[in-house]
Amino acid sequence: MNIFKNYAFTICLITGIVIGGICGLVFGDKASIVKPIGDLFLNMMFVMIVPLVFLSVSSAIYNMKKMNMIGKILGNVVLVFLGSAIIAAATAYILTLFYNPLTNVDKSLLLAHLPAHAELKGLTGGEIFVNTFTVPDFLQLFTKSNLLPLILFSVLFGLATAYSKEHGKVISDLLNAGMAITLRMMRIIMFMAPIGLGCYFADTIGVVGGQILNGYLNAFLLYLVLAGFCYFILNTIYVWLAGGSKGVKTFWKHILTPSLTAIATSSSAACIPINIETAEKIGVPRSIAETVIPLGTNMHKDGSVMGGVIKIVFILTIFGQNTQPSGNGLFIIAVAILVGAVMGAIPSGGMTGELLICSVFGFSPQLAGTLMVISTIIDIPATLLNSTGNIVSSILVTKLSGKKKSYFK
Repeated sequence: MNIFKNYAFTICLITGIVIGGICGLVFGDKASIVKPIGDLFLNMMFVMIVPLVFLSVSSAIYNMKKMNMIGKILGNVVLVFLGSAIIAAATAYILTLFYNPLTNVDKSLLLAHLPAHAELKGLTGGEIFVNTFTVPDFLQLFTKSNLLPLILFSVLFGLATAYSKEHGKVISDLLNAGMAITLRMMRIIMFMAPIGLGCYFADTIGVVGGQILNGYLNAFLLYLVLAGFCYFILNTIYVWLAGGSKGVKTFWKHILTPSLTAIATSSSAACIPINIETAEKIGVPRSIAETVIPLGTNMHKDGSVMGGVIKIVFILTIFGQNTQPSGNGLFIIAVAILVGAVMGAIPSGGMTGELLICSVFGFSPQLAGTLMVISTIIDIPATLLNSTGNIVSSILVTKLSGKKKSYFK
């Protein structure tokens, strides 16, 4: 019963998408009659993205500074989080070179139906860099097409608030209250998600037929392979580097319970207590476990990073753009890492991650709905990787911090 309760929304979301897909196949072009409902849902989500990003990032930066999360341990945490994200992104990207989700899928119909994208033509590398990270006018910050400049502004605003003492306290209360209200509004809107995405999908399938369904199936199968490699192989390598063969045996002895918890709850946040307890059983000092694991829940999302790579390759392939190392290879990896960070730092960050991909690569924001379907179908294995990866990170941070005395019981 608890499992059904935890998965109720995901089940409803997938059911809505499946019903929409079936309706699209059965009714064809006539399914476009429900397109306004899908657009209504997407527009309501788009409206919430800007306040959600600004409030969540600013308040998170303020709270980190307030907790004095600066020093050797935080430096090791950042090193571990960033290092594992790079490895996850690179691994996913390399696999897409051998197996692209849209291989043998007719993309002509997709191109005819999906919104067009704007290409950055006639700009130098420096100009593209400037346009990606900054805007020339304050009001341009608060649009869904400029998420990276908004994130940078929010980081600076949070730091300024943290260093403004009593004046900052007033603003921080406002940020935290605004964040709570915005999250409540987001939850209300998300009740429409099964119907909204179902209608969006019905329209898409009605126009392009089953071609895009094959692409989604291929993306899901590709992610399962990646998830298995990351969970069994990469985690074993990380733990071996930290604690040798003894550490590996201890890790796999205790990891089953937190893994099942992640699968059963589909929530990294819900796994925090069991993850801290498991890390202690393995031999991680409680002070490190209580710092790394909650922080990792908000900042460390290797599963989301790998999903980001697949989404980027998926959308670039549809529009015939170069995904090879000689083309956008490094850029794909870098943006996927950023997507993972955004999805971790911002509650309900899935849609924000999709919009970030569209913004950076110059695609129409309307394509976020197409990418959000991938987020839905990979949610469970992604949660497994995100959650158990925090335990592995606490082990690596323990090693880097020199806490060897009680390491690995």
